Amino acid sequence: MDDHFRQLLEVAASQPQPHRLLFVFAAAELPDEATEEQRARFQAGLGGALAPLMCVDKAPEELSGFAELAEESRQAGPPWQVVFAAALPGRDGRPPGKAEIDGALQAMIDAIRIGGVGRFAAYDAEGQPLQVA
Repeated sequence: MDDHFRQLLEVAASQPQPHRLLFVFAAAELPDEATEEQRARFQAGLGGALAPLMCVDKAPEELSGFAELAEESRQAGPPWQVVFAAALPGRDGRPPGKAEIDGALQAMIDAIRIGGVGRFAAYDAEGQPLQVA
């Protein structure tokens, strides 16, 4: 189950420059302007819009697998349905700085809000990779 996520960790750790992994946790919500049909689909567990809830950055070596990330997130914040992941490289042998990480996380949050998630890895709450268009 954790193979895809472990591969993400391994690839990020093997890069010539130190990387930070960026994670944005999101949940589905029903937009205020939803139609009755959209409301019914949402109640049935379909549709809705993704709302970012919280984010974190980690060095690849800080995580042993998806279960660890999921447990940390459960302790830190509200329930979520999808976590989006991206990698941010450093330079000159140093990992990215706080300002660069914060900017990249904000860009991920903004992309999620407008539905531009195709460039991120996505996982459900059990660690299964998702294809989100």
